Order: sequence, then structure tokens, then C-alpha cells
Amino acid sequence: MKKRWVVIVILGLVLVSALAALLVGPKGPGPGLAAKSRGAVGIIYIEGTIVGGRNSSGLLSGLVTGSDQVLNYLNEARKDPEVKAVVLRINSPGGSAAASQEIGAEVQRLRRAGKPVVASMGDVAASGGYWVAANADRIVANPATITGSIGVIMQLGNFEELYRKVGIDYEVIKSGAHKDMGSPARELTEKERTILQEMVNDIFDQFVEVVAEGRNLPRDQVVNLADGRIFTGRQAERLGLVDQMGNFRDAVRLAARLAGIEDRFEIREFGRLSPIERLLGEAGGAFFGQGLVPEWLLTLRWKGDVRLVR
Repeated sequence: MKKRWVVIVILGLVLVSALAALLVGPKGPGPGLAAKSRGAVGIIYIEGTIVGGRNSSGLLSGLVTGSDQVLNYLNEARKDPEVKAVVLRINSPGGSAAASQEIGAEVQRLRRAGKPVVASMGDVAASGGYWVAANADRIVANPATITGSIGVIMQLGNFEELYRKVGIDYEVIKSGAHKDMGSPARELTEKERTILQEMVNDIFDQFVEVVAEGRNLPRDQVVNLADGRIFTGRQAERLGLVDQMGNFRDAVRLAARLAGIEDRFEIREFGRLSPIERLLGEAGGAFFGQGLVPEWLLTLRWKGDVRLVR
């Protein structure tokens, strides 16, 4: 009985959200507006921790951006003839180096297709967030944006002493000397420390290369800045890590200007989540799998927020 009431409450919230979306959600362009536009600026959001795979953000989980999803949006923008430029709106402290690298490579592919890309930094665009931004044609940040953190970190726990105190025996059967490297049940050997340090150094070199090439800076200059420190947007501009100060709207206008459509253009958002998806996140799939949420509710999505900008 209690479980049924929980489901009823959740469904009630979902229905309220859906009605709110219909009443106050973004509207398409009025009659004839789209015909007056010279093209669209696509908006793609990168929010929260950057991870490989699919997005898993929601009310019941932390804010996360999956690289698979961003790759799909970038691919859509590249193939859409109406999209002339793209703005990456970044609010991320970083995350997976490989996932950031994947997104950066797709940004490069978009640029090679002749579509300018502008990175717009919000509160934070650091570490992996900056890795992605460094692949753009231009970077726009707020003076108080937190950015930088160019570097790589690997953290491992060692609970060997704790296990010993509580009487836990930990046996490992392995095929090679380093197969359990990083196990919390024992300390790293010097050889293993060397192996892991070499891995970190290699990824760091890749990060530095991306920044040096993307920002057109000497490698030595980037290395001097790449000790993991963070900068404000204004500091980053002085150091050549950011092109100009400005907000999200400034970044959109810049993208339109780079594409030559600044006099009349539309805004087209890719992958904007519906209120239902934001509310349920991964939980939506779980509830649906148990037959607790109708399929039509989970398939409701925002239409692209398309509006003419003069």
C-alpha cells in the first residue's frame, strides 16, 4: 500500500512537470521567422562531471555529462545544414581524460566541416572541461569563471593496515605480477609507482599538446601553467588561455559572427532534457522497467528551443 502511494506521488510530480513544460516551455519561431533566418547557432551543454558512456544525470544522481551523448549532439550539428556554428556551454570541473579527449576530437571534426565552435565558460570549466574548451575556435569566459587545472591526477587508497586491524585476510590469485596493481589491500611497489607515473605523464603530455595547439602557445609556456593550478577567467585571458571576457549571450553572438550570420540567426539547443527526464534521471528507466511509469511519459521531450535572434 505504501509503495503504491509513493508511485502515485511520483506520477503526480511528473504530470505537473509535463504540464508546466507545455505551458512555459520554449516556443518555436513564429510564422515566417525561420524563413528570415540565415542559419542557426547550435547550443550543446556540458555540465557536471565528464564521463565516458551515456549521460546519467537526474534528481537521484549527481550532475554528469556522458561523452556518448555529446558526441551524438556534435554529430547532429555537423550534419544539420541549418546549423552554421556551435556554442559549447561548459559548466564542468572536469572528469575522465579519455571522455574529454573523445569530445575534443569530435569538436575538431565539426570545425573541419567548416562550422566555427565557441566555448562559453560558466561557473567552472577546469581540467577536462578546459581540455574540451581548448579545441574550440574561441573561448569566452566570465571574469570570475574558475578554469585551468591543467594536469592529471590518479588517486589510490591503501587499506592494508585497516584490514589487518579488523582481521580481514585478502588473498589474490593473479596471472601476472601487476594484475592487482592499485589494489587497496596492499601498498604499491616501486615498479608499480613507476608504471602509473609514466601513464600519468603520458596523459599529461597529451593534455599539454591539446592546449598548446588549440591556444597557439609555445609548449614550454603551457607546461609552466600546467601544474594543476586554477585561474579566474580574467587571469586566464591575460595568460592566453581564454580569448575574451563575456557571458553566454556574448559567446552566441561571437559564434554567429564567425559564421557570418550575425544579422539574423536562430538558436537551436541540442539535447535539452525535459522536466520529466531531469526529475527522474536514471530512476525513470528503473521505474519504467518495473511497469511503474507509462512509456509515453518517458518519451516526452523538449523540442529544440528555436528562436530568431536579431
